[in-house]
Amino acid sequence: QVQLVESGGGLVQAGGSLRLSCAASGRTLRTYTMAWFRQAPGKEREFVAAISWSGSSTYYADSVKGRFTISREKGKNTEYLQMNSLKPEDTAVYYCAAGVLSSMVVDGRSSRAQYDYWGQGTQVTVSS
Repeated sequence: QVQLVESGGGLVQAGGSLRLSCAASGRTLRTYTMAWFRQAPGKEREFVAAISWSGSSTYYADSVKGRFTISREKGKNTEYLQMNSLKPEDTAVYYCAAGVLSSMVVDGRSSRAQYDYWGQGTQVTVSS
């Protein structure tokens, strides 16, 4: 069993930055694909970014490309999402996800069904 815990959310002004963290416990996630999703009020949960088990491949939603960076610490069960140039439309609950199926390339790994474990989420609010 895998437990994922997100942290780092909060309130920030438009144009600001936040760094989200996701700590995993219960099993090593060294070979897992990791990702971030988000869900705004009244909307479906949507894909934000994914990273391969090695960290060499990343994939981003068009809406965050160039502003967000996903990373993971090798040897540690931790992933991060650095969010810069935040916009009010980035306001959402952000969820960490882990997929058992490892991939060298994560292009297209944007479906919720491709991930097996989820955190409880952390709120990010961007004020205008």
